[in-house]
Amino acid sequence: MESRTSGFMVAGDLRWRVWNGVVADVWNVTCNERAEGHYVSPNPRLFVLLEMEGTEGRFEVSHAGGRAAHFETVSMCFVPARMALTAQAFNLHRIRHLDLHFSENAIRQRFGRSFDYSRLTQERLQFTDARMASIAGLIAKECITPQPFHRKYGESLIDALLALLFEVPPERTKRRTELSRRQLVQTTAFLEAHCFETIRLAELAAMIDLSQTHFSHAFKASTGMPPHRWQMHSRIRKVQEILVAREASLIEVSNIAGFSDQAHFTRVFKNIVGVTPAEWRRQNLS
Repeated sequence: MESRTSGFMVAGDLRWRVWNGVVADVWNVTCNERAEGHYVSPNPRLFVLLEMEGTEGRFEVSHAGGRAAHFETVSMCFVPARMALTAQAFNLHRIRHLDLHFSENAIRQRFGRSFDYSRLTQERLQFTDARMASIAGLIAKECITPQPFHRKYGESLIDALLALLFEVPPERTKRRTELSRRQLVQTTAFLEAHCFETIRLAELAAMIDLSQTHFSHAFKASTGMPPHRWQMHSRIRKVQEILVAREASLIEVSNIAGFSDQAHFTRVFKNIVGVTPAEWRRQNLS
């Protein structure tokens, strides 16, 4: 994200987490009497003002051609991708806020065709929602705690917050036939064991005596993703184990994992995890 600030100063270390393509930042910021910042992000983001301190102080956000929105705790602001935003603090000593950064692909992975993608272009400069405020507080706490819960806890909070933010309706699709438990265990175990190899759809379908089309639809109905995507997730999980267990270079890890080159490896890793392999390794070795 591009930013220019005057009068804002970060207090302490930035705390952040990544959950399935969504980056959550918690900022503690001290302010001069009239602090100001200008921000542009390539991705959509949600800004949540968690706390502010200052006698008769106020916090405002605005964008070119729009009126300023006055914030109260806990107020929120949804900013579409590439929309320039100005934030101003008047007579405030300190603010604490949560930022969620996410891509269209992160939304697609969660909600698929149930999502109205035009919502990503509709700014909401100031609004409040008690349910979202409660979830945002839990996400912020999970970012700063030294002993976080299982990743599924954070992912479920992110999913719930995004569903509320965009008012995502229930998915209305015809339920497809799923694989039996035996078939699912057999195929997913094979994908896990051979995740670094090239696996053909025909090979998986023949393993449980189904046509390729039937198998593909049944696998996705059972797991929520196509076989190839499942394999990529398995591959990246194994790669993460290598990144923290070995001192191998990223090129060596890319070759071990069967990617065509380091650029392909980085692209797939960031698409699934939300950050590059180098960034993830720094975060998990620090």
